[in-house]
Amino acid sequence: MFKNVLVGVDGRPNGRDAIALARTLSDPAGGKLTLAYVHRGDVAEEREDSHKLLEAERTAAGVDAELLSVVAANPGHGLHQQAEELGADLLVVGSCAHGAFGRAMLGDDTRAALNGAPCAVAIAARGYAQHPTPIAKIGVAYNGSPESRAALAVAQELATPTRATVHALEVVAIPTVAYTGILPPEIGESIDVMLKEADDRLKELPGVEGHTVYGLAGEELAAFGDQLDLLVVGSRSYGPMRRLVLGSTSAYLQRHARCSLLALPRVATSQAQDPMALSDLQARAPAGTHA
Repeated sequence: MFKNVLVGVDGRPNGRDAIALARTLSDPAGGKLTLAYVHRGDVAEEREDSHKLLEAERTAAGVDAELLSVVAANPGHGLHQQAEELGADLLVVGSCAHGAFGRAMLGDDTRAALNGAPCAVAIAARGYAQHPTPIAKIGVAYNGSPESRAALAVAQELATPTRATVHALEVVAIPTVAYTGILPPEIGESIDVMLKEADDRLKELPGVEGHTVYGLAGEELAAFGDQLDLLVVGSRSYGPMRRLVLGSTSAYLQRHARCSLLALPRVATSQAQDPMALSDLQARAPAGTHA
């Protein structure tokens, strides 16, 4: 479980969803929660109002949490900066207010600011605070890459306390030629081969229920969320830093996921190339999810 969790609140239901999910994901044996409210001004009246709002949200949620009033141009940048300063291993936010019920969505400004965050980012599905049940089914976007293996390790760690089941989905991507509507016979055969290889990979994962499907990764993973309480995805491996680097699939899921979403920072290049380093990462996750 996560040990140092920063939660973005704003006095609205989506912030309460974030608090509820943060409490579920934080370590019950010593996890630290910090509730943060981001506002634009720094005048005494705004600081007092923000503190009252934070006090009210903490009391309503019944959580033991520190309170933090943050001045920033927008919520995403403010939370990103505070995650850096606090050394948080998880940042939790609520879904965009204009999203469909039950979906995890972020507004454009917040999503752009959280890309590059120094820690994992969780987006609570809308309405989660109304039904804060233990997470019973955890899904993982899997393809055998170091990032997906790290995501699987985190999912398994999160599943242990409540004996949740872990489900992995590997999506065999549609070839570009498929968009013409005509698939040559050899393409169809190669898809069958890729599906078989994906299925074999998933069968090697102990204690995991594997699923393979042919389609568009973002769409298939979003639909996969209908069956889940939490979907865990890894970041793209661009650059040397261990940061949350959104590829097209994870960016799509931040708009369309149908359950709460947990996006993990990228796996460092040295870890991706060193099986022993990756094993160490998996052994430490998610308490040290700077992957």
